[in-house]
Formats: sequence, structure tokens, C-alpha cells
Amino acid sequence: MTQFSIKRYLPRSLYGRAALILLVPIITIQLVVSFAFIQRLYEDVTVQMTQNMVPQLELLLDAVPNGEGALSEAADTLQLGANLPAEALKERVRFYDLSGRAVRDTLQSSFPALTGVDLVENRKVVRLAFDTPQGMMQVSFPRSRVSARNPHQLLVLMLATGALMTLIAYLFLRNQLKPIRRLATAAEAFGKGQIVPYHPSGANEVRSAGGAFLNMRSRIERQTQQRTLMLSGVSHDLRTPLTRLKLGLSMQPQDADTDALLGDVGEMENLISAFLDFARADATEELEPCDPADLVREVAANAQRAGQAVTLGTMPEEPGEMKLRPMAIKRALENLAGNATRYGTNARLSVEVLETAVRIRVEDDGPGIPDDKREEALKPFARLDAARNQNKGSGVGLGLAIAADIARSHGGTLRLGESEALGGLCVDLVLPR
Repeated sequence: MTQFSIKRYLPRSLYGRAALILLVPIITIQLVVSFAFIQRLYEDVTVQMTQNMVPQLELLLDAVPNGEGALSEAADTLQLGANLPAEALKERVRFYDLSGRAVRDTLQSSFPALTGVDLVENRKVVRLAFDTPQGMMQVSFPRSRVSARNPHQLLVLMLATGALMTLIAYLFLRNQLKPIRRLATAAEAFGKGQIVPYHPSGANEVRSAGGAFLNMRSRIERQTQQRTLMLSGVSHDLRTPLTRLKLGLSMQPQDADTDALLGDVGEMENLISAFLDFARADATEELEPCDPADLVREVAANAQRAGQAVTLGTMPEEPGEMKLRPMAIKRALENLAGNATRYGTNARLSVEVLETAVRIRVEDDGPGIPDDKREEALKPFARLDAARNQNKGSGVGLGLAIAADIARSHGGTLRLGESEALGGLCVDLVLPR
């Protein structure tokens, strides 16, 4: 049995929830006050005023048997309009006229001879029809004698004041939430590798959170710079002895042992280059407008010139620019295309423009990666020897990790799946537009 939860019906944004917290008490108070006001003024006061009219109407009815002169004198004294004989009246009261209903019910309970009450023809006049021994008599008097004058003014004033205070609260709430939105924008941009100018403002709690974010951003930037500088220095320091070692081995008589050592030196150079690429990522590159389809075509052309079996699949018909780090994206695609041709025979690159993102797909006809090992494959230095073909070298284990890191730095993601067309691994690089 599904358990009811009110959370699914609540607004998801902080602004919507704050507005709800603000409006619910105001609307509740308006309803309670309105109900009490209507109950007190529209019913109780109207009933009391109508009951005060009952003795006057009784005096007028008592004067009917005494003749027309006595009836006219009594009507003038009581300031009532009386016509005898007259036509019968139909009972007409508007459905939203609450005080009119109270007047009708009170008079009907007091006068069994009352045959009609008309409150529609003239809103300011009450018209009554009585069945007397001398015939049908119509009586009229101002509505103000049985109903409070302008009773709607208090409701209008209350609603207008509530609307004004709601508008003021809305403006104040928007001003209070603006620093939170600025903080969220700066944090989201930093997650994509962008540094957006941000200065803490707003309430003390928001300022505290903003200051903590700035401190965290500064520490992460320092750590990234230190990591890049350290690995750059290590790479530079290692390349020099490796170059001397490679030069010394090349001057030795060539045999199987020498060739094996030269292969080891070459593999160490590849490892150092991969480590440096992973550490550097796209930290030093700025965003710039570019067409991802052009980057894909360039990567495919470079791979084809290098003798790799890389082809182009579905491509967008019209160019579409978006802000990217082109060198980082090309590095990620080169790693993915290199993995595809290393573990498979053919690779295919395609681009699809979605509603909110651009999807770059790299497919191969290799053995693929099982579902239970795809998450592990995205970790640095992961080598899935049991799942991948080892005939062409196992690589360093950083290709997918570098591509995933570059995707995250753009606010996107890297997804692994199975290629329906080629039967091997399918890698989707999804970048938000």
C-alpha cells in the first residue's frame, strides 16, 4: 500500500517553500476573519435589525382593518411604503446575498401571512407582500433599516491590506533569497571549472555559508595548482634520466634484452604523460564558444591519419556552438577513440543534439565491459583485464577516468553501455547545453 506523503505536493525550490510559508498564515487569517465577520455582521446584526422591524410591520398590519386613512397615517408615521390592493410578489433573493437570506428567513418566521420577499428589483429597497383580509398588500422600506450599510467595505479593506502586505513580503523575500541564488550560481559554476566573482551578502547565515564556500574554493584551487606543479616537476625530473637511459640503451648492441628495456622506458614515458594529463585535466584552459561536432570531426580525422579505423556516425545538420574547453574535450575524445581502437577493430563517433544537452557517442566492436564492472572502469588506474582484449596492450588505466573528469568539469557525465550497432562498448559523453 502506497504511503501518503505531502512532500511530493510541496514546491521543490526554496523560493516556493518560503512563499508557501508566508502565504499559508495570511490566507488562513483572512479566511478565519472573513468567516467571523460574515457570521457576526451578515447574520447576527442583520437578524437583530430585522427583528426590530417586526413590531413596526405588525403595527402596519393592525391598521389595515381600520381603513385606508388609518393605513396611510400608520405608513407615514412608520416611514414605510404601503399599497393596498397590490400585486403579489415572487420570492427573489440573490444566491450570494447572505444578509438578504437572513432578512427573508427572519420575516417569514415572524409573519405567516408573508407571501413574497423581493430583494432583486432594487438592491436598496426591501419589498414585501402580505395576504390581508382586504387583499394583497405591498410594503417597502429602505434596505439599510435591516442590513448594515456597506458591510463589504471591511472585507475589501482586509483583502486589499492582505494583498499589499503579501506584495511587500514577496519583494522582501526575493531580496533575501537573491544572495542564496548567487551562492548557488557560484558553486555550480565552480563545479564546472569556472570562477565566477562572488561576494557574501544577505543574512548572517547566508554570509557564513558564502564565506565557507570562498574558503573551500580557495583551498581547492591551491591544491589543484600544487598538484599540477608537483606532477609537472616530477614529470620533468623523470624525463631527463629516462632520456639519458633511452640514449644509453640505444647505443648498446641491439638484442632481445635491450629491446625489452627500451620498451620499458617507452612505457614509463607513456605512464608519465598519462599521469600528467590526468593531474592537469583542464585546469589551465578557459571556456570558449565552439561546435562540438567540429571537435569530433577533427578527432576522427586525426585518428584516421594515424591509421586507426575510426568513422563518423550521425552528425547534426546545423552547427551549434556552446561554451567548452576544446583542448580538454579533444583529449577526452582521443582517449575514448584510442580505447575503442585498442580493444576493438572499428570505432564510430557520433553527435546528437538533445533538448538540454549534447551527446557525443563513441562505439566499438570490442568485448565491451560487463554491467557490474562499469563503475569500477571509471576509476583511475583501473584495468579490467578479464573484460577487455589484451592483444593490443592494456594501457595505463586512465583513459576513461580522464574523460569522466573532463565531463564532470563541464557539468556533464560519462555513461558506459553496450553498442547496439557494433556490439561492443558504447561511451556517451553528455555535455549540458
